[in-house]
Amino acid sequence: MRTVNVISLGCSKNLVDSERLLKMLEEAGFKTMHDSELPSDAVVVNTCGFIGDAKEESINEILAQAERKKSGEISELYVMGCLSERYPDQLKEEIPEVDRYYGKFNWTALASDLAHRHPGSASYDRVITTPRHHAYLKISEGCNRFCAFCAIPLITGRHHSRAIEDIEAEVVKLVGRGVKEFNIIAQDLSAYGTDIYGHAALAELTERLANIEGVRRLRLHYAYPAQFPMDVLDVMARYPNVCNYLDIALQHASDNMLTRMRRHIDLAQTRCLLAEIRRRVPGIHLRTTLMVGFPGETEEDFRQLMDFVAEQRFERMGAFAYCEEEGTYAAEHYTDDVPDDVKQHRLSELMALQEDISMEIQQQKVGQTMEVVIDREEEDYYVGRSQWDSPEVDPEVLVEKTIKLHPGDFVEVNVKEALPFELIATVVTK
Repeated sequence: MRTVNVISLGCSKNLVDSERLLKMLEEAGFKTMHDSELPSDAVVVNTCGFIGDAKEESINEILAQAERKKSGEISELYVMGCLSERYPDQLKEEIPEVDRYYGKFNWTALASDLAHRHPGSASYDRVITTPRHHAYLKISEGCNRFCAFCAIPLITGRHHSRAIEDIEAEVVKLVGRGVKEFNIIAQDLSAYGTDIYGHAALAELTERLANIEGVRRLRLHYAYPAQFPMDVLDVMARYPNVCNYLDIALQHASDNMLTRMRRHIDLAQTRCLLAEIRRRVPGIHLRTTLMVGFPGETEEDFRQLMDFVAEQRFERMGAFAYCEEEGTYAAEHYTDDVPDDVKQHRLSELMALQEDISMEIQQQKVGQTMEVVIDREEEDYYVGRSQWDSPEVDPEVLVEKTIKLHPGDFVEVNVKEALPFELIATVVTK
């Protein structure tokens, strides 16, 4: 039995593709591994091509695996994903050691090419590589927004949604395999359903998934602020298994920057949107992503952004410095005129502000009782997450070992201590 190791880089949407490929390979008779350092006959690298650092990581991984092939540690090397979708000819020329390149959408042929027959897996059947009690649920691909800085529409194409019935069937199957928490992901949650139903259908989808027996948590990631489907907030408020959590990337707060970024929304509209979200779902935790150093960003623009973050007090926030991406509107129409040292200084200042805000929000949780799901056991603690904590990107809850717990257990805990990125808690005994 030949062994194939699939190395998954980039976002959780990529991870879902890797999990689907692993299932196809299993169906085709291969022994599979995921992100393993053990020897294998073949390696598949699923690449990211979003920003400079991600592209560099993908290229370095391909080169490292190419060296392993040269030394005889592996016999075959394949590449798939966003980077090879965007730069197929350049990669073939620069790294010819790769046996074959696949893109973002034709990778399904990889299993059949290796096996010389078509595997029989259902379209969204997959191996779960996350802890077995939680999984990512990809509901659409692509994006129609064409923000000035973003290359994703150039890679993934136009937005296209999966049918609600198809997604329901996947969730039912995964619940049957022990999955309790679903992190709903898409490049643009706000547009879900518009292409196949003629209207935004995120609320309908979320409600139908919330009614599936065995679904303990649903969490929404990557909404777009313009044309946000407000009716999903009513579903969130009505169903206890829909987390009071929303990941909504805002990018900036200066009208000058929002216009230049082609974000289709201004600061006043953004403020109104956030106020209405918090009004309809009291206690909601908002995660956002912001950008500094976009072409033309002045010190005044940056100060507006800092004031906005201080005003809004986001529970969760990430930020990054602008990196020019070829083929985007910004690359073709603007000059990357903010010096790198200024970008990094602004990024550090913004994140220092957010760290103080996060610490204050964490401290407010001391003394509270909350439900957490246990992800893993470490030497001194069980590590869990509340409804406000998405895997890998948000704070964790360290639960003292007063009783025996297992991954996938949902338990009530009382928070005893707050750290910037962790809470210390003990199980509530009844």
